[in-house]
Amino acid sequence: MSIQRISLAAIAALALGVVVAAGVSSGTVLSLLTQAVIYAVFATGVGLLLRQNGMVSFGHALFFGCAGYAVGVIMQLKLMPAEAAIVAALLGVTLVAFVMGLVIVRVPGVAFGMLTLAIGQMFYLSATRTRGITGGADGMNVEWPTTLFGVAQSELLKPASLFLICWVTLVLVLLLLALLLRSRFGSITEAVRDNEERARFIGIRTLLPRAAVYALSATVTGLAGLLSVLNTGFVAPENLHWSLSGVALMMAVVGGYKALWGPALGAVVYFLAKDVLGNYANHWMAIFGVALITVIVFSPTGIAGALERLLKGPKATPAAHKAAGH
Repeated sequence: MSIQRISLAAIAALALGVVVAAGVSSGTVLSLLTQAVIYAVFATGVGLLLRQNGMVSFGHALFFGCAGYAVGVIMQLKLMPAEAAIVAALLGVTLVAFVMGLVIVRVPGVAFGMLTLAIGQMFYLSATRTRGITGGADGMNVEWPTTLFGVAQSELLKPASLFLICWVTLVLVLLLLALLLRSRFGSITEAVRDNEERARFIGIRTLLPRAAVYALSATVTGLAGLLSVLNTGFVAPENLHWSLSGVALMMAVVGGYKALWGPALGAVVYFLAKDVLGNYANHWMAIFGVALITVIVFSPTGIAGALERLLKGPKATPAAHKAAGH
């Protein structure tokens, strides 16, 4: 897709968000959509790691929760204004993830997933036991100031405003990632993902690009964590639990991580299924699990891949061309 088409798609997506925010009057529906968009950002981070590094992480909730905790602790200790705390938390998550990435991306396959799971659970247990700092198992309330980035809290926390903030963030994240992955960085990371040994042979230093992708995916996930804290004003150890990483990974697989926008689509489908199926079945996750297996078996590229094939239409075979007289 050309840069012009990417830009047009982003403009159309922003316009769609404005229409939804203006057209939906129910605060409950807007709240559900806001949660879906927040997890769409989360799933995009997880999907980016899968897409560019070919690695499965079961510990990305670490960055989702730590970003929220970082803002909460900084504001609780009054170390800096809320705006600076948000920036500091995001930069801190990025730096920590890059340093971690320099070590753990060396570990291949299943071992990488288990290592991310172990690290994530270590932080989860730490958060539950450091009651004086994180509030322990009860979690931590995050008190936002009366104005944030020059906007009154009463306006900022309205359902329509929160939805728009999250939606614009998602669109900008996808736009920036699409542009970045069209650059030399995207080509290098794809080459490393496809054949690391050959990439080394042609002179590419493979460790730094892989660690950079890991850090970038953590940044996107941390951004989702900040949006979640802004939405709820609360952060708990559950935000660090491995099961949350599993849900985000499931969203990425169902949506189709090979398309940059696929994980976001998977998050929206997940939340819609949760809302609809939850009204009819107590064990709706089992139903969604069957749907996940179905998608993996019949459309390994996810819903996004199926939609792309549908839009492109059936490809004519050489025999069909010959029969048509071409």
